[in-house]
Amino acid sequence: MSVFQRRRHVFVALVFLLIPWSALSDQGQPPSSQADTAAYRLLVLGDSLSAAYGLKQHQGWVSLLQNIWRDDKVPIDVVNAAISGETTDGGLARLPRLLEQHNPSHVLIELGGNDGLQGHPVDKLKANLTQMITLAKASDATVLLQDMQIPTNYGKRYTDMFSQAFDDVAAEQNVVLVPFFLESIALDPSLMQRDKIHPNADAQPQIAEWMNTTLKPLILPAG
Repeated sequence: MSVFQRRRHVFVALVFLLIPWSALSDQGQPPSSQADTAAYRLLVLGDSLSAAYGLKQHQGWVSLLQNIWRDDKVPIDVVNAAISGETTDGGLARLPRLLEQHNPSHVLIELGGNDGLQGHPVDKLKANLTQMITLAKASDATVLLQDMQIPTNYGKRYTDMFSQAFDDVAAEQNVVLVPFFLESIALDPSLMQRDKIHPNADAQPQIAEWMNTTLKPLILPAG
């Protein structure tokens, strides 16, 4: 199977991955007991990919990542503010309150997939991402932008524009673009739920380990 075919297969498998589901509180997951002593706090502003859809919260990659850092005595607290079905419109509306409430040192913006699946204008997607980055920076938080992928339902032109939007915003705003983390997992049926859409409990530790390896060097100072 060619790389293009593999990517296309992933896109099809993920076609409903980010569709709206029941919402969580906009308060975000309460900080762990480490919150008072952790030198850094990561706010995850995301959708169903980070909201442990179909699982208990403690099974999701965000909670597992916090456990890894706590066990390894890594001074990073994690606040999960992900909501299944969230769009960049919703994330932008919730972000000011989340920033005030949690005062994060870092914000991971894992949004945009639902915008793409709903065919929202790419210019609006870029504007929302830019505003969220601006708000987070104004609160002295460092922003990490999660790259996203969508199926080709709306045609190659729209899909290409959507993908390019994340590269453009990251470059324009001088923020790190974190690679999409589900591609290989979505290709493995044993790591997907019965709906063949959402990663199952077995996939979550793999995602957590990947995010640990990827995010930790971006948050902790070198040396």
